[in-house]
Amino acid sequence: MKIAKENIEVKLKIPGATLRQRTNFGDASGLGKISGEYFSLAAGVDTTPLFIGLEGNLCQCPHWGYVMKGKLITTDAEGVQETVNENDMFYWPSGHNVKVEADAEIIMFSPQHEHTHVINHMIEKTQS
Repeated sequence: MKIAKENIEVKLKIPGATLRQRTNFGDASGLGKISGEYFSLAAGVDTTPLFIGLEGNLCQCPHWGYVMKGKLITTDAEGVQETVNENDMFYWPSGHNVKVEADAEIIMFSPQHEHTHVINHMIEKTQS
């Protein structure tokens, strides 16, 4: 699921501040601690080889985030692709890979335990 900033309902607009809200943007219930993450990713990065060995060879952690710059494409277990671009908010459910089409800066919020496991797996993959 994604939505462009311009398509998010303005709930409050006052001088110097505009508050936009998209309700029902994923479910974080029962996930425990959440981590906030800022990723800088170069065009051409592909997580596919880094996720080999995880269940389904996919990231098994959901993420909620915002693309500050760039373009990324996710592919889920069924092969469904979704493109997120600069100024898009996104929700990526568990079971995905990511390819970076244009240099990207993203902010993500993820269940801490699950994503730490995935990040540690990626670190191991880059060291072997």
